Amino acid sequence: MELQKNFPQFADSEIVQDIEYVKKLQEWINNNDFFSKMKKGFSAKRDGFNSQNWHKAVDGKGKTLVIIKTKQNFIFGGFTQVGFKHSYGESINDSSAFIFSLRNDKGDRIPAKFTYKQGYAIYSSLGNGPTFGAGNGNDFYLNSSLQPGYSNFGCSYNLPNGITQGTNEAQSYLAGSYSSWVVDEVETYFI
Repeated sequence: MELQKNFPQFADSEIVQDIEYVKKLQEWINNNDFFSKMKKGFSAKRDGFNSQNWHKAVDGKGKTLVIIKTKQNFIFGGFTQVGFKHSYGESINDSSAFIFSLRNDKGDRIPAKFTYKQGYAIYSSLGNGPTFGAGNGNDFYLNSSLQPGYSNFGCSYNLPNGITQGTNEAQSYLAGSYSSWVVDEVETYFI
């Protein structure tokens, strides 16, 4: 009830149903104007598991919050100030972008934000769904059916202390594995 009353933008979310997750996202985005005005512009269950549909809904919107839930019970995503573009493949800089993990199957990690470090923040291509990280690899991307492409955390975003890029631990941190996870829902928010 508190979630629906205080954060109506998540009232119909199938992913964000915990008030603590919302408070973390609000803290991390740190832009009350965006956070209070944002609305869900895309839901894979509602709009179709298709990258073309995703791009039609989100391209050119600017500030964009992407939240992904896997059938394996992981919740993760990313935020960019510059947003995605209708493109056949473009790497985009945004030093304020970040990716995050809200929940994993082990339950031993608290929600965490990971800042941009190098390369490109996002990659926009009509053949892909949301893609964060580009240059020397993608930190995560969804393919044209919004099902896993892969999770290769650490390419463009800072890893947690003690985790090394390219290891199984880095590749499984966000989604449980490099590529054998299954997407349950993708929600995307913007103004």
